[in-house]
Amino acid sequence: MNRFAMSVTLVMGMALPTAAQDTTKTKPTAGSPIMPGAKLELLFTRSSPLEGGLTEGAAVAPDGSIFFSDIPFGPQKGQILRFDPKTKKTTVFTDDSGKSNGLMFDARGNLIACEGSDGGGRRVSRWDVKTGKRETIADRYQGKRFNACNDLCIDEKGRIYFSDPRYLGTETRELEHRAVYRLDTDGQVVEVTHDIEKPNGIAISPDQKTLYVADHNNGTDRIDPTLPHPKLGAMKVYAFPLGSDGLVDGPKRTLIDFSPEEGSDGMTVDTDGNIYLAARAPSRPGVLILNPEAKQVGFIPTGPPQPGVKEVKGSPSNVDFGIGDESHMLYITVDKSLYRIPLNAKGYHIPWAR
Repeated sequence: MNRFAMSVTLVMGMALPTAAQDTTKTKPTAGSPIMPGAKLELLFTRSSPLEGGLTEGAAVAPDGSIFFSDIPFGPQKGQILRFDPKTKKTTVFTDDSGKSNGLMFDARGNLIACEGSDGGGRRVSRWDVKTGKRETIADRYQGKRFNACNDLCIDEKGRIYFSDPRYLGTETRELEHRAVYRLDTDGQVVEVTHDIEKPNGIAISPDQKTLYVADHNNGTDRIDPTLPHPKLGAMKVYAFPLGSDGLVDGPKRTLIDFSPEEGSDGMTVDTDGNIYLAARAPSRPGVLILNPEAKQVGFIPTGPPQPGVKEVKGSPSNVDFGIGDESHMLYITVDKSLYRIPLNAKGYHIPWAR
């Protein structure tokens, strides 16, 4: 991707949009999460010989650095990279990530990774970032291998919620459903829901009462760039109510439907409960900000409108806030790059990062 600085403006007071609707932008108003004149800052673009794929899984570490995945297509091994906000340098944490996708740090400072398929680990793993050692904490549900662990969030009790769709690879699927699971602190894996076509991005509300999940059904378990795009399935974002036991205790609520275009990938939330969605619609690629009532309160474009284009330029994949002095800074993985932008909001994190 070419370097660019894109001025960010805000769309306020609109009805909940489909991805193909109005992309008109207006100036930020009082109370907006977006700062007047804010610009995306390019921090990193892939220079390694990895082919295809994308950057993913931005996750803030206890020291304020940002870890993120670099995922190639095919037999090449993926990487996990580390960006240091103090030096603005990016280094390789590991050159064998197990095709990690979503990342997040737990309360003990360990890096938790969702490893995918296409030659990846198909597991949830835990890295000791000081020693560089990795261990498997879950790779099966009821004795059957996961499809392709994709994204995760961690609640304030240390339980890991993660999505298990499938987009790539020739590995045999063993599980009937593409589901959302919870990995408890005792190692038990519990199915949270399979009332979803293809779960992807996932986040939990600051009050721990709502689990947000992106349904991103691209129509195939094996992406092939040489073939026409398959027919898309559900492209929605849901809010699942959680009971005191941390499990779904009522019907899901649809926050947004991006159909007929692609929908949300990764997501995060701020301390006010606003949800930041990495929206991949070709007509409007960027970070869409919804409040808990599903009203759009902001939009950060990461690329120009490209309706009908097969390979979108400037398509975001995931988001996370920094901590400390950078708690207002939103980091965004886009194509094969990493960006950031300051906001009038502070990211929500589990207690270690407050």
